[in-house]
Amino acid sequence: MGRQAGVDWDAQRYHRVAQPHAAWGANVLDRLTLAGDEVVLDAGCGSGKVTEQLLERLPTGRVIAVDQSPAMLAEARTTLAAYASQVAFVQSNLLALASAVAPNSVDAVFSTATFHWIDDHGQLFSQLRTVLREGARLVSQFGGGDNLAGFMAGTDAIAAQPPYLEHLSGKSLWRFYYSPEQTQARLQAAGFTQIETWLEPSPQTFPDAQALADFGRAVVMRNHLAVLPAALHEDFIHAVSQEIQRRQGAYVLDYVRLNADATAA
Repeated sequence: MGRQAGVDWDAQRYHRVAQPHAAWGANVLDRLTLAGDEVVLDAGCGSGKVTEQLLERLPTGRVIAVDQSPAMLAEARTTLAAYASQVAFVQSNLLALASAVAPNSVDAVFSTATFHWIDDHGQLFSQLRTVLREGARLVSQFGGGDNLAGFMAGTDAIAAQPPYLEHLSGKSLWRFYYSPEQTQARLQAAGFTQIETWLEPSPQTFPDAQALADFGRAVVMRNHLAVLPAALHEDFIHAVSQEIQRRQGAYVLDYVRLNADATAA
């Protein structure tokens, strides 16, 4: 994915726990009309779980699987071994995509759970437009609007306490959540038409603190853990999980997805 620089992902754990992402990906794929012979760029392929669903719809097509994380690409190669002849793996920041993928060479861009890791969406959409052929589709979903607002408030409350405060204070730890209106304007400025953007609440409830903690290590608390000393990891994860349960009445992550579909003009 085109993410902020930092400690690489625990790709194996992510592949195991990211069931919500697989479900979101399946729903987004249903919006992408394919004949089956296209070249599709998966922008932020991650561990390849959703990319595999994409390849099932491309019996004679190809996928360009792009991710910034070496660990994610390694996991994706394992996941997609059966499709090796149809996949080109590319390690690249999506903000520099046009230097890694040929201009006007892609029939569609598909992306889920990636764009919120990127701050400059104007540059992101410009790069995606450059690699797309005229008339090609962008179909995407990512965190937006009030995504994880409750979770972030609970986590910030724990981060403000000792012994975590001295390590986390002043650090940039959260992702970039924009509105449908901001996204539509940036897509239009980048050269897209037929733009549709909308929010979709998708809260995810976990059966117990351990399940939330396991997911948190791999996804929503990974930036915090990258900063905290290892000796504080377990206590921090436990404290956050209990704070979420106290505030929300359940071990729930208040996800909101921002959908953004458009056509390259």
